[in-house]
Amino acid sequence: MQTNGAATSLAIITHIEGAVLTEEMKIKRIGDHFREIMRIMGLDVDDPGIVDTPQRVAKMYVREIFSGLDPSNKPVITLFEDKSKHNKMIIEKDITIYSYCEHHFVPIIGKAHVAYISHGKLIGLSKLNRIVQYHARKPQLQERLTEDIAISIQEALDIADVAVMVDAVHLCVASRGIRDSNSSTVTTHYGGKFRNENVKQEFLLTIK
Repeated sequence: MQTNGAATSLAIITHIEGAVLTEEMKIKRIGDHFREIMRIMGLDVDDPGIVDTPQRVAKMYVREIFSGLDPSNKPVITLFEDKSKHNKMIIEKDITIYSYCEHHFVPIIGKAHVAYISHGKLIGLSKLNRIVQYHARKPQLQERLTEDIAISIQEALDIADVAVMVDAVHLCVASRGIRDSNSSTVTTHYGGKFRNENVKQEFLLTIK
């Protein structure tokens, strides 16, 4: 129990420290650490081909693939009035996902399909993509990613009627360990009316 508590405390301290660092400070510190990792692996960090690699990796981590760790990057959701006033099912399918497994920091690559039932408000379509991308751009578990996407849409619309399916390949499975390159993982969230079997089947038939 003491070990778990210590690990939890360390994680909290690290998160708080990271939150007060500027983007440039994060890039500098990550670059310094990555250079040391390269040196430990036996690479010549002064080789002209890789001398700038630590800085490039640091910028990629902070500004791109892990930008979802910065709450300021959370998309602002634009809502529109649904003038037809019908409870329509809105579906955005085949949203590309590039995320990273939190266990090995290797890619999770796949597609997300999201849907909600309008209750008088609509989300701008590009915002659905932005919600998915924001939550994908951090070390993730696919199960949590699916829930994070669903909760964001539910909170934005103030409704429960949201469905999310994520179908992805994990490179920690494909490129190491069992090295199975044919399997994919499917995770789902069905909220509100999507728990009704007929509504769920309409969603599943549409995305397939």
